[in-house]
Amino acid sequence: MSRAARVLAVTTLVGLASTTWLYFDNRSLRSELSSKPTASLTTPTTTGAPSTTGGDPWIEGNKRSAAFPKPTVTPEPALPEAPKESRLDRRARRTEEFAAMFGRHEGETEEEYRARIGPMISAGLAIPRMRAVENRRIAEEKAGVTKEQSAKLDQAFDKVYSDVLDYTNKAITDGQLSPYERNVAGWLDYAGGLGGVLGEAQGQIGKVLSPEQVKAMSAAGFEWGEYLGLSAPWEKLTPPPPPK
Repeated sequence: MSRAARVLAVTTLVGLASTTWLYFDNRSLRSELSSKPTASLTTPTTTGAPSTTGGDPWIEGNKRSAAFPKPTVTPEPALPEAPKESRLDRRARRTEEFAAMFGRHEGETEEEYRARIGPMISAGLAIPRMRAVENRRIAEEKAGVTKEQSAKLDQAFDKVYSDVLDYTNKAITDGQLSPYERNVAGWLDYAGGLGGVLGEAQGQIGKVLSPEQVKAMSAAGFEWGEYLGLSAPWEKLTPPPPPK
């Protein structure tokens, strides 16, 4: 497996993990802000009867102050501060939230799991997938890729997607990828194997496109690994086993 393919697999996996982490981090921050009491400023106002005499305004003002003393403002009761969450506590909570979202619920069948998770994955990848398709179209135009060549690439990618799903399904079944626990070593091992699959895909691309076309698409900022990672039918993944 080439070094570029390995780096690409790791960055792709880290990107997906960081997106999920930012989702939970943003939600936790919103929860913290909504739980904090809002401070209200109360400005006491005193109304005094206007003076009907033409006396000294300073003396009249002192008389009104003595007759109508300023009311005392009682501070609003404040809730006790919630205990601060440590970094490890926050990590454990997010792991539980991730397991509740992407793990199997009690008594949930595989069909019910797919019906719950599939639309979530499709919605989350809808916009990135559209951008990836548009970026590929622009890059192929700049590289002079013909419609016949593009169709051959799509045919080759069907096998790539099948290999990616088979490899990922095995990792899920074996517990290497699990929504119930943090397994960084397993993730990195999975990323290494995914890099091998993407490396084979690069070889298929080289059989369809000329070196000049591949270079031109790369110079345009297009990355095949990113495109394949977004376009893979992740909605068809095998559901994880129920939690033990």
